[in-house]
Amino acid sequence: MAQTESQRPRNQRRRSTSRRARPVSEVTTSRPPDHTGLLVAAAVLFIAGWGGLYFVISQMQPRIGGELWMFFVCFFLGVTGTAIPFVRYLNVTFTPVEAEVPPSGVIVRQSIWIGLFFVMCAWLQIPRALSLPLAFFMALIFIVVEIFLRTREIAAFRDD
Repeated sequence: MAQTESQRPRNQRRRSTSRRARPVSEVTTSRPPDHTGLLVAAAVLFIAGWGGLYFVISQMQPRIGGELWMFFVCFFLGVTGTAIPFVRYLNVTFTPVEAEVPPSGVIVRQSIWIGLFFVMCAWLQIPRALSLPLAFFMALIFIVVEIFLRTREIAAFRDD
């Protein structure tokens, strides 16, 4: 005897969603072509940044000058390369089903904000000027600027 939906136990009922859920095969194959290149670039940035940072820390003398700038450049590349896959995942996860996934330029820009935030924190830590409120407000500034930019991009996209 077949049970109706209301007769089934609560944990065995099918979920009814107002939005159309994407099949698993569509989710895994719907990656835009520019995101593949983005992930390759993230791997190159990751290896170059963290490899360079390892070289700077282990092989160079700690001097104020070229070594310090090399540290910050490698740190920026490493953090940005590490952030790209996570930022892409968050953008793909939290983009509504009916909307398009943001292009790779947006994901790179958001990852650069993260890299810049970490480099600024490291820079401010040298004279011991970094504090929790300062880090919070720096992050808040980057988030507000990114929200402003994304809002304008989405509005311009809708007008086209």
